[in-house]
Amino acid sequence: MRRYTRTLVAAALATTVIAGTAGWASASAQQAVTGAPAGTEAWRADGLPDPERMSPAQIAAFFQGLTPGRQRELVRAHPSVVGNLDGAPLRLRYEANARTLGARYAGQQVLASDPRGRGQIVLVHGDLTTAESVAVIVPGSDIDAGNVRPLTDMADALRRATHGRTAVISWAGYTTPVGVGLDAATGDLAEVGAERLTRLTDGLAATGVPAPSVFCHSYGSVVCGLAAQDLKAKDLVVFGSPGMRAANVGELGTSARVWAAKDPSDWIDRVPNVEFAGLGHGVDPADPAFGARRVPADDARGHDGYFAPGTQSLRTFAAIAQGDVR
Repeated sequence: MRRYTRTLVAAALATTVIAGTAGWASASAQQAVTGAPAGTEAWRADGLPDPERMSPAQIAAFFQGLTPGRQRELVRAHPSVVGNLDGAPLRLRYEANARTLGARYAGQQVLASDPRGRGQIVLVHGDLTTAESVAVIVPGSDIDAGNVRPLTDMADALRRATHGRTAVISWAGYTTPVGVGLDAATGDLAEVGAERLTRLTDGLAATGVPAPSVFCHSYGSVVCGLAAQDLKAKDLVVFGSPGMRAANVGELGTSARVWAAKDPSDWIDRVPNVEFAGLGHGVDPADPAFGARRVPADDARGHDGYFAPGTQSLRTFAAIAQGDVR
């Protein structure tokens, strides 16, 4: 009976979204990528500490105890591990990922890269060590290493809106849902994503990077909601959100400021804000009763228009990232 009920609710959610977007539903379930980076077995075989047993702070301390020469030896011998260790020095991670990826991302600062599944990629726009402020953008469905352009477009727009003063991380660092289907209606992928996002911010803190403002789009806001209690962030900004798996800001358990935006033409408004039998993501964060600070978005267009040049939402996002609004 429970399985039958879940199927009915999932069908209702998918039908509602499709009706509102002329979109499609994916019947293929995604398997979340978990565990240590590729190449970890060889790393362990060399007598190096197990990454799965170390926090980002411990990883940072391990690298601080190595000479510069030894650090570079590890980059050469184990690039796929070093490039994905939250807490390792940023310059080493960039160098390691450049070795692993070759010409594909030439000239870009790649903070993490995982070829498993559909592929994951984390890109840095700007200098994390000198920027006045830092932002992380967490995407929703369909974003992966092979389809990262919509995410990097948002990052570039935010960089321009802050006149280059904010370093922005495009975080395609978790397995996102594909299309609109059961994966998008449940929190399974978001739970794994939340763990990975938490390690990202722990790693930034361990390497001296200021606490970021985290911008969470669509299903990415489910990830942020589940991560909120442990996330080292100064702001959580959700937009086009189906819910954060919390009834109100207080239930998120975060000291970060929580902001929400939804434009009137966003099809996400047609998704029922319910949570039943593990399906749906709960209260709309843009509902005043949720308690989030409002981001004006009346001139944004559709589900993906919040970073469009000249919009109130983009101007406010830039102000939030720079700490110019209270």
